[in-house]
Amino acid sequence: MDLPVMPPVKPMLAKSAAAIPPGMLYEGKWDGFRAIVFRDGAEVDIGSRTGKPLTRYFPEVVEAVRAELPPRAVVDGEIVIAREGRLDFDALLERIHPADSRVRQLAERTPASLVAFDLLALGDRSLMADPQTWRRQALVDALGPARAPVHVAPATTDVELARRWFEQYEGAGLDGVVAKPTDVGYRPDERVMIKVKHERTADCVLAGFRWHKSGPIVGSLLLGLHDAAGRLQHVGVCASFPMRRREELVAELEPLRMESAEGHPWADWAEAEPGGRMPGAQSRWSAGKNLSWIPLRPERVLEVAYDHMQGDRFRHTAQFRRWRPDRDPAGCSYAQLEEPVGYDLGDILR
Repeated sequence: MDLPVMPPVKPMLAKSAAAIPPGMLYEGKWDGFRAIVFRDGAEVDIGSRTGKPLTRYFPEVVEAVRAELPPRAVVDGEIVIAREGRLDFDALLERIHPADSRVRQLAERTPASLVAFDLLALGDRSLMADPQTWRRQALVDALGPARAPVHVAPATTDVELARRWFEQYEGAGLDGVVAKPTDVGYRPDERVMIKVKHERTADCVLAGFRWHKSGPIVGSLLLGLHDAAGRLQHVGVCASFPMRRREELVAELEPLRMESAEGHPWADWAEAEPGGRMPGAQSRWSAGKNLSWIPLRPERVLEVAYDHMQGDRFRHTAQFRRWRPDRDPAGCSYAQLEEPVGYDLGDILR
């Protein structure tokens, strides 16, 4: 491979904001695997956000790149999987599997797509110093004729349209809007863009915690919600605390600590299947990590902020908002969660 931009390249990043800023280029925020795709003839390399290769996990995307991208190009985009008209991140996670036979089986069963939103090189020329607006036009010109499963992400400079996308696209599994300065070059690993994500709140049961990796202070709080059958399900963690607050939480939670998990709603976590929902369940993603946890009597409720759900759990780490001593833990259920209005992913990528 001999391109004007060579792997690895770390992608340009975004910082969070509460509102969509005016005067920028806007795109949907895709919920998939960020990917920098390098093509030089038959040679294809797909790098992840961390620089690790994704190439072997998505053979159908490699074939699509060979068929639909220009012969020599470097593209920034997102690998996604769609099911029933919306993005499915769980299906994407299944693709990171050590067995090549399993990867190829899933590639046929749940094929992935590439959504391209930036062009870093074309032919013998690097575009990384060019302004965003120039790169966007070059992307549209180069990939406009591309066919599925390669798509060019919709983009606009109309802030009012971006605000409508923010509301509509969530129904297709996207998790917000990204705003890009129009006059800047591509800056790897710098938070130049703006991301605006949905934020909702939920009252959750505090059912345990994990120690922080640095020592005997609270690392994360384990959150639960009751399902329709009344069983407390592990739905995610809340972990964004200053170090001093983590120390205070140890003493604050001491009266709720249980000597063992016996009698706890999650007492059977040790028998959970790999990838299961209990907080101690191992998976290929958590290999080598300390997943031990301290059970707490599920008697306390906290309000957390979250962006969106991935199946029946929070997609990202939730943010602590406040304790809710006025709430009964038994009333903390999935029924309180807001469901976005459905929106067909095909209408976005058409």
